Amino acid sequence: MAKEQIEVLNALDVAKTQWYHFTAIVIAGMGFFTDAYDLFCISLVTKLLGRIYYHVDGAPKPGSLPPNVAAAVNGVAFCGTLSGQLFFGWLGDKMGRKKVYGMTLMMMVICSVGSGLSFGHSAKSVMATLCFFRFWLGFGIGGDYPLSATIMSEYSNKKTRGAFIAAVFAMQGFGILAGGIFAIIISAAFNSRYTAPAYEVDPAGSTVVQADYIWRIIVMVGALPAALTYYWRMKMPETARYTALVAKNMKQAAADMSKVLQVEIQAEPQSEDPAKPKPYGLFSKEFLTRHGLHLLGTSSTWFLLDIAFYSQNLFQKDIFSAIGWIPPAKTMNAIEEVYKIARAQTLIALCSTVPGYWFTVAFIDKIGRFAIQLMGFF
Repeated sequence: MAKEQIEVLNALDVAKTQWYHFTAIVIAGMGFFTDAYDLFCISLVTKLLGRIYYHVDGAPKPGSLPPNVAAAVNGVAFCGTLSGQLFFGWLGDKMGRKKVYGMTLMMMVICSVGSGLSFGHSAKSVMATLCFFRFWLGFGIGGDYPLSATIMSEYSNKKTRGAFIAAVFAMQGFGILAGGIFAIIISAAFNSRYTAPAYEVDPAGSTVVQADYIWRIIVMVGALPAALTYYWRMKMPETARYTALVAKNMKQAAADMSKVLQVEIQAEPQSEDPAKPKPYGLFSKEFLTRHGLHLLGTSSTWFLLDIAFYSQNLFQKDIFSAIGWIPPAKTMNAIEEVYKIARAQTLIALCSTVPGYWFTVAFIDKIGRFAIQLMGFF
């Protein structure tokens, strides 16, 4: 390996924690914040969508989304996320983290706004529009998700890498929390302005016309944190590990890191090293031998975690009524139901999800990754 490459990467590994590390946490973390907000805010408004677009005159209970529509509205973003992770992960290695990061961010901004708009006023057209834009929103989130974590890991030093990456992931908790708090504020404001009787008193009158604005505002606000972060993301230099190891531009990597680390890193002309190992691809036998077990272990445990994590955040609203955490739907008006669901989900995020994330940030470099993961799964 060339001398200047070693010097650049060594400077990153041994760098003291300084301001640019925290800047990177905030900028990369805002990606996770927006991802979580956009993915899970839909669970706050699905019952409202059912009341507005699937009301049946004379029914004993408020309208609800048909099972196939509910599955599409809740799950279509995750189909996009899977596709986006594969596509943008590949593109991030081809074009660089910074360029692709900007693409995913703008896609998230446009599709968040698009999710709150609709072509036509019928239930079918509104749901079709919502699902279309949420798929492409998920596609952008799918790219943002791995790139945020990759950028933070490539900026980190060895000593605190675990805590820094965990802090970026912890912004997911704040995204879920922000979604709940914002829904509480909006629903409380609308409920005080547009009072309505409970469904059992007046089925038609329990859902005021203005309730249609609530879900649109909630899903569209997800564009704001993404748009606000775009400028700062574009000011960040490309990660030195990508520039040095993938783009093979040692001089640029040294210049970028000299600037952010505020130390002088010399980049001497690159020399060929005959002992340098040959590169190998993702699907090669060499990769399978060296990293196959690590990839299988990490991806399978993440898969199992996500079954519980996403299921809980998407469908816990259906459990609240069953266990009596919120009153039966027929005893509330449409806006009040949004308020009660948002309050319950915010309480869970505040008391369990957020503290769990920051416990990991505090202790991951003290007790280790493996022990914390065992605790989490237990």
